[in-house]
Amino acid sequence: MKKKQIYSIQEWLPFEKILDKGIIKMKDSSYIKIMKIIPINFNLKSNFEKDAILNSYKVFLKTYDFDIQIIIQSNKEDLTPHISNLIEPKSEKILKIKDNYIKYILNLNKEKKSSIKNFYLIIKNPNIEKNPDTTVIDNLNEQFFKIKECLSRCGNLVEEINDLNETNKLLSIFLNNKNFKEVK
Repeated sequence: MKKKQIYSIQEWLPFEKILDKGIIKMKDSSYIKIMKIIPINFNLKSNFEKDAILNSYKVFLKTYDFDIQIIIQSNKEDLTPHISNLIEPKSEKILKIKDNYIKYILNLNKEKKSSIKNFYLIIKNPNIEKNPDTTVIDNLNEQFFKIKECLSRCGNLVEEINDLNETNKLLSIFLNNKNFKEVK
């Protein structure tokens, strides 16, 4: 009888090594860099501002000749901190209003399915055999600053992933999105 071979999760994952600043070396010798995007509220902008933002975004998309992946992670809004910040009422009437308010926002949250959205941009740079790893990493960091500059023209903020722990949390989120918790 042929024995079934069991693979470990490490063999299945496409990552070879997690480096600093959100950079990950893949098993195929390519590199990726993850960055967090904090978007603007486009709906609050005037038509003139919207046109300017869209034109800046078009320039951003036309400027780059490397792979980009946009990931949007949605998570149900946790109202616990908001509810816990409500003060304890001193009268029975205010207590009733507070209870009705809590029921209202919980119901609203349930019906509207409000969520927190986190936006991530992943760029990929293949490691051409002639280029040492440090050149590829420098190139990814340079691309990050170009993206940051272009997206800031659109009004967005771009955050670099600075911490190995944060990179690990993001990878866990991307691979297991059923247990998504906001990365802080």
